[in-house]
Amino acid sequence: QVQLVESGGGLVQAGGSLRLSCAASGSIFSINAMAWYRQAPGKQRELIADITRVGTTAYADSVKGRFTISRDNAKNTVYLQMNSLKPEDTADYYCYMNIWVHSSDDQSIDYWGQGTQVTVSS
Repeated sequence: QVQLVESGGGLVQAGGSLRLSCAASGSIFSINAMAWYRQAPGKQRELIADITRVGTTAYADSVKGRFTISRDNAKNTVYLQMNSLKPEDTADYYCYMNIWVHSSDDQSIDYWGQGTQVTVSS
């Protein structure tokens, strides 16, 4: 059974920084894309950053230049470094991974973390 466990959320003042981590555990053959989503109160979940297995990244305009996504394939872990945080970054943050559990599987499976809350005070 694969599990994604997030850590690193919390309360920070505007202009501050936080680093989120998400580690996958269990039976894993390979991990394709990794990503971070967020969901603010009353809003839909949105993709804010993703990274391919070889390290190609993409960002939503709202976080470009402030957030950095990275991954450690040896540790099955994805990170999100968040700098220059703004009150509008307040949300629940979710990690996502597309995982091959076994090399013989016909398709990979999407997994989600449990979510971690980030609150930015003004």
